[in-house]
Amino acid sequence: MSATVEIPGGIAANRASSGLQVEGEVVQRVVVDRSCRLPVLFFFAAGLAWLLLGSLFGFIASFKMHHPEFLADWSWLTWGRVRVAHLNMVAYGWASQAGIGVGIWLMSRLCRAPLRAPGLTLVAGLFWNLGVTIGVAGILAGHSQSIEWLEFPKYATPLLFVAYALVGIWAVLMFVNRRPGHVYVSQWYLFAAFLWFPWLYGTANVIMQAFPLKGVTYGAVNWWFAHNVLGLWFTPIGLAAAYYMIPKVIGRPVHSYYLSALGFWSLALFYSWNGMHHLIGGPFPIWLITASVVASFMMLIPVLTVAINHHMTMRGHFGRLAESPTLRFTVFGAMIYTLVSLQGVSMAIPAWNKITHFTHYTVGHAHLGMYGFFSMIMFGSMYYIVPRLVGCEWRSPTLIKWHFWLSAYGIILMVLALSVGGFLQGAYLLDPATPFEYVVKSTMLFLQSRSVSGVAIASAHLIFGFHFALMLLRLGRTGGEATTFLSREVRS
Repeated sequence: MSATVEIPGGIAANRASSGLQVEGEVVQRVVVDRSCRLPVLFFFAAGLAWLLLGSLFGFIASFKMHHPEFLADWSWLTWGRVRVAHLNMVAYGWASQAGIGVGIWLMSRLCRAPLRAPGLTLVAGLFWNLGVTIGVAGILAGHSQSIEWLEFPKYATPLLFVAYALVGIWAVLMFVNRRPGHVYVSQWYLFAAFLWFPWLYGTANVIMQAFPLKGVTYGAVNWWFAHNVLGLWFTPIGLAAAYYMIPKVIGRPVHSYYLSALGFWSLALFYSWNGMHHLIGGPFPIWLITASVVASFMMLIPVLTVAINHHMTMRGHFGRLAESPTLRFTVFGAMIYTLVSLQGVSMAIPAWNKITHFTHYTVGHAHLGMYGFFSMIMFGSMYYIVPRLVGCEWRSPTLIKWHFWLSAYGIILMVLALSVGGFLQGAYLLDPATPFEYVVKSTMLFLQSRSVSGVAIASAHLIFGFHFALMLLRLGRTGGEATTFLSREVRS
């Protein structure tokens, strides 16, 4: 005896329509991924190359802090040049290119439109890397501008600006001509970041290099740029990636649209005023410092709203951290965003700033933001994006575990060493009875600890670089099942 089940025509039609819609979305994603493949992989590969080279220079600079005679016979490897080269390799070579790559892919996906003229974006990437190469070579040759975050010689910056203009114009046109539909939180942050960077970079270079200022005004403009390039360029891209990756991996929407809007607009409103709190005690107008201190405390609004939104989105899904590499890296970075932002607010307190200013504490704060927050989220995003571009999955869950734990423990050790050492350094410097020689010697253990942490972080980068190279060669897993921390190793 057989049974038949009749399905009402309306329900059958709805199911068929739903199936066609899902199939259409899958095809759309494939088309978008195919259009983005070359430029995004180029930005990722070039960024990783600069990250590896920057890690080497970072270790040399760190080692010189407690062994200044190391490589002291070559002028181009003196501490002042190596440290500045490291900063620019990481900021413009690695972080900016990783952010651009992630931003291109996210914007195309969320706008539901393929990347048009990918060859032009690839040319922009080539010009960007040419500019970074010339800039780093100029720094090592002694042509640095001696303006933090703007050290590239004058002959290198036009290449970066032209290269970015090609990417930025594309991003704006992509957003304006997006397909009809919902505008996601991540798109707000990406669109803003792609607009803010040329404004920041162009304004700072014109004011400080084309028409040089005089006297202490340099300091104000320098901190305006240095602080805002972190908060209005790297931060929006990092938050855009987090707002996309967390809901995507766990399969649920962002907790609150209204919290997302509050976090975005309060960041846009308050962050650009923050940089002047680094000038507390300097020869600057008191209103300028006071406005910056107040704005720094107002940053509690976007920081806490983002933290609450991410936590409530993750609620009930924290067990997935044991499985998903993307989720583990991204959630770690999102948690560090909250921590580093609260730390930044505390540094606007004059009594605390008096101790930590001009010490290793500030260096630890910068590393926590650029690496613990931004870079970790970029790693998580790349673990999600790359398989969709190359057509295979990550080969080894063990390599991913090593990458995560070496990076996480490395940055935690580095920040703890620099924070504790910097606090003691500041406290000793405020005591007139403490000899300066004693202050220097008291920081040695902490500086040596930073070098140890640098070895761990550099090892993580080597592992990730090797794993990424396997993916480019399409030596990853086949079969379509995503690699998780619970996956078995591939036996070859």
